[in-house]
Amino acid sequence: MGEVFRVATYNCNSIRTRLPLILKWLAANRPDVLCLQETKVPDEEFPADAFREAGYHVVFRGQKGGAGVAIASLAAPDDVSFGLDDGGPPDEARLVRATVRGIPVVNTYVPQGRSPDHPMFRYKLEWLARLRDYFDRHFSPAEPLLWCGDFNVAPEEIDVHNPVRLKHHVDFHPEARAALERIREWGFVDVFRRHHPNEPGQYTFWDYRVPRALERNLGWRVDHIWATPPLAERSVDAWIDREARRAEKPSDHTFLVAEFKLPPG
Repeated sequence: MGEVFRVATYNCNSIRTRLPLILKWLAANRPDVLCLQETKVPDEEFPADAFREAGYHVVFRGQKGGAGVAIASLAAPDDVSFGLDDGGPPDEARLVRATVRGIPVVNTYVPQGRSPDHPMFRYKLEWLARLRDYFDRHFSPAEPLLWCGDFNVAPEEIDVHNPVRLKHHVDFHPEARAALERIREWGFVDVFRRHHPNEPGQYTFWDYRVPRALERNLGWRVDHIWATPPLAERSVDAWIDREARRAEKPSDHTFLVAEFKLPPG
């Protein structure tokens, strides 16, 4: 019948602050892979020993005060690399790649963009275009591949609580959505939407600055697990763990989880 391969992604918004929550969640859920974003620590301060004591291998790249990505896995990762490799800024603290149990996993923290008139928004669009080329250079949509992380883009109107008011926000801007769509067209399936089509109110992020955002469900779906068709066809479930957003000292994001039935052997 094959084994279930469980994958999760979580923007922790500071690995040091969220470490107790993450370790508790790992113990309760035991995913094969956990992708983390916004770890916000230089490599020498990443709490790798805590993950190892929890039974996980972990690879990571970070910097002080912002960005930072990591992949924790029960099985030892292979083919680990960091950053974009096209000759431009590698931005290693925003992309980590590893192969776990034969499945390539790319974990990204896409630039947020700040505001539509800010240079960082142009950088965001360029970054997504470069990522599209990265997938083209290294992978094929005909082979299994997972892309996980905080994409900082809500793809559809159903993915934000107020699509009219938020139309020109950098995480829902038409140009950002078009840039993400170009990557999807390369050959990805949105695994959560495969299992929850046309289901409103399903979010992974609730802004700290919005009063009672979680209780009022004023959220965004900007965290994603996408898979190429051969792997997406093996997905058996996907869900958002909203309870983790209610925990003590939560991130403004929560865990997104997907499960895949792998072939025997």
